[in-house]
Amino acid sequence: MFFDGYGYHGTSFEQTYRCYPASFIEKPQIESGDKIIMPPSALDRLASLHIDYPMLFELRNAAAERVSHCGVLEFIAEEGMIYMPYWMMENMLLQEGDIVRVKNVTLPKGTYVKLQPHTKDFLDISNPKAILETTLRNFSCLTTGDSIMVAYNNKKYYIDIIETKPASAISIIETDCEVDFAPPLDYKEPEKPVASFPAGKSAAQAEEAPAETEPKFNPFTGVGRRLDGKTMKYEPPQVSPSGSKDKLPGAANGNPQPSAGSSSQSTTRQAQGKLVFGSNVSRTPKDTKKEAAKETKQEQSSKNKQEQSEEPKFQAFTGKKYSLRG
Repeated sequence: MFFDGYGYHGTSFEQTYRCYPASFIEKPQIESGDKIIMPPSALDRLASLHIDYPMLFELRNAAAERVSHCGVLEFIAEEGMIYMPYWMMENMLLQEGDIVRVKNVTLPKGTYVKLQPHTKDFLDISNPKAILETTLRNFSCLTTGDSIMVAYNNKKYYIDIIETKPASAISIIETDCEVDFAPPLDYKEPEKPVASFPAGKSAAQAEEAPAETEPKFNPFTGVGRRLDGKTMKYEPPQVSPSGSKDKLPGAANGNPQPSAGSSSQSTTRQAQGKLVFGSNVSRTPKDTKKEAAKETKQEQSSKNKQEQSEEPKFQAFTGKKYSLRG
């Protein structure tokens, strides 16, 4: 069967046309979707067939063995010609005036699609999900292996369609479709910094070194002050940062306390006729007790003198009494 010089056969629509980009016709809006412009004779043939709506078509480039799918926007093209988005011509490796075969098809409604941006710039958009939803409203179907173009803020972003379900080509008209994103093509995982250790030191030793340099917590190291503003005569001893509780006072000052064994050794040395300078071994316990009692008495007497020499303390309500009568 022939219609206006173009052959149509069977109950389905299938025809070859020469394709041209959208710049050849004053329809720039088709660049933001996947719809083509066909001649009026195609509409007459499609109207006589019992086809499913919306109209979906399969585009095939036999020379490059590329296949894609699209919808139709208008039927105003010249006979024997179709106009299609330039990004779609790039996907199918078509040049101006190349022959492409158009066939009507019925595609299942999509339930899942996985996308992969070409660059990381698409993820830097404030709300890429909203931009993608707005762009896909101009699309009627998606095909696995295609690269769609998303225009936003005077910039073009290309996105690959990696996977579609339930088929390799799906319809996205009036359907709820789950969208998943793969990492961009130019995405690189950040490299983990590797700590360099000096030769001859292991990682455990390098971790222990900074722990030793950390200052330890020392409680009650402040300065005491009196409420009346007078200076304190007693100053608490300052605790060294590296001081430990386990050490004895004598051992911390470098003067260990003499034990019974050491005193017996010193007495044996003196018994042998040797002189030992600076030792208290020759003193008896009674002498040491007397000296300690004398020292305590001297300290008490000096404290009493200091208290007497202090200024009199403030006493409230010690003034004279006067009456109003005189």
